[in-house]
Amino acid sequence: MELLADGKVIRTYKVALGQGGLPPKQREGDALTPEGHYVVDAKYEHSKYHKALHVSYPNPADRRRAVRQGVPPGGAIMIHGLPNGKSWVGARHRLFDWTLGCIAVTDEEIDEVFTLVPVGTPVEIRP
Repeated sequence: MELLADGKVIRTYKVALGQGGLPPKQREGDALTPEGHYVVDAKYEHSKYHKALHVSYPNPADRRRAVRQGVPPGGAIMIHGLPNGKSWVGARHRLFDWTLGCIAVTDEEIDEVFTLVPVGTPVEIRP
């Protein structure tokens, strides 16, 4: 994951993604991470994953695709730290993709991201 300011990369993080594999999210419950253009639309200082930034998935294109497929699009996509009480796992969490479609970093990293990224920040998720 890269954080940019004025078009320049200011921080880079290794992440864990959805345990469903590499295809983009198609529907609720598929454990895939969505791909597309979103924004950070909320910040949660107290969540079940240390801290979390909510990503505005599903966007209109995601909703249209879900309607065409006759499936719910899902939601609750976050950029978050480790589950509460699991901070000791640290960077080892990146050994495999374990989230249900979110983007996970260490607790120390989400503390930094939380400080640097305001609500309204654009998010592009791509392969």
